[in-house]
Amino acid sequence: MKYVVANWKMNLGVRESIALARGVLRAIQGHDQLPQIVVCPSATALSEVHKLLTRSHVLLGAQNAGPDKSGAFTGEIGLSQLDEVGCTFVIVGHSERRVHFHETDAVVAERLRAVVSAGLTPILCVGEPKDIRDSGKETAYVLRQLSSALADLKLSRNQKLLVAYEPIWAIGSGTPAALKDVLVMHESIRKFLQEDLHLSDERFAVLYGGSIEGKNAYQFLRESEVDGLLVGGASLKINEFTKILEAACDVVEAQASV
Repeated sequence: MKYVVANWKMNLGVRESIALARGVLRAIQGHDQLPQIVVCPSATALSEVHKLLTRSHVLLGAQNAGPDKSGAFTGEIGLSQLDEVGCTFVIVGHSERRVHFHETDAVVAERLRAVVSAGLTPILCVGEPKDIRDSGKETAYVLRQLSSALADLKLSRNQKLLVAYEPIWAIGSGTPAALKDVLVMHESIRKFLQEDLHLSDERFAVLYGGSIEGKNAYQFLRESEVDGLLVGGASLKINEFTKILEAACDVVEAQASV
């Protein structure tokens, strides 16, 4: 299984989100084998986009979630609210949340546990800043993020954990991380999940994100260590995102024929 997750961030209104979701549905028409596609609109568009995606192969995700189901938490998005509008995935700990909104490792862990307890599938984001990469300590940094976030996490038997490796210095830069570096990091993340969290391969997926475009998507997706992509800016341009989806479909179809 390959995943393609579209993070639209705070970019589109409701009408624009609906139009883009329609474009995604058109892009996958005619394909017999599909990756698991997840679109993550702004909170204001979740309900309307869900109506459009019902009975399609595209699932709905949220970009964030509060650690509580409901209550006096002004500005937060409750997990029961996300469930009500049809969300099945939630992005947790994106670097923009960590940097701009000062979400600590402890906050990320709390949100992650809440998402899992609500029965939703988390997409946990991890990744190092440039100074850490330059110092050669990126693996230790990412594994510390994982260890903190996953401490005492209890997945139900049927739940899956998605981990998205997004090096902060690559996001929005136009230059993705070198493939060889991504593969090394994915291998380290996979080993950690297997040995420290005791998860079997079918219980988790490791995605890459950071300046993914139509021209480079295939080189990542074809690698067995890369279970999918978390796409930011390119997912807002339907022509570009269509190329990414086509690359994913090509890989999935090739795997199915083996």
